[in-house]
Amino acid sequence: MTIKRKLLHEVWEEVGQNSKSLHSLALAGPRGDQQRQLMGPNSRLVTTLEASSHFEAMTLYYQIMGWGEYTTDQSWDQQSYPDEWFDEQRS
Repeated sequence: MTIKRKLLHEVWEEVGQNSKSLHSLALAGPRGDQQRQLMGPNSRLVTTLEASSHFEAMTLYYQIMGWGEYTTDQSWDQQSYPDEWFDEQRS
């Protein structure tokens, strides 16, 4: 039995000037740094989730946000994240 390794992801909320909330999903750690730098000062971490692929992460994100079922036609979307990403996040 193969155990799938999972990466930690962060769900963020940013409240704009018009009081509208914008949500985003970012990888925790260095791979998400660039995305977090784009967020404004009123951003807050809502929750975290763990996933072994982009598809799994987006499926969970859609569930959290109440957006229905996440679908994709991209085959790469269901591939497991590269091993080096796990090692990088854990260091």
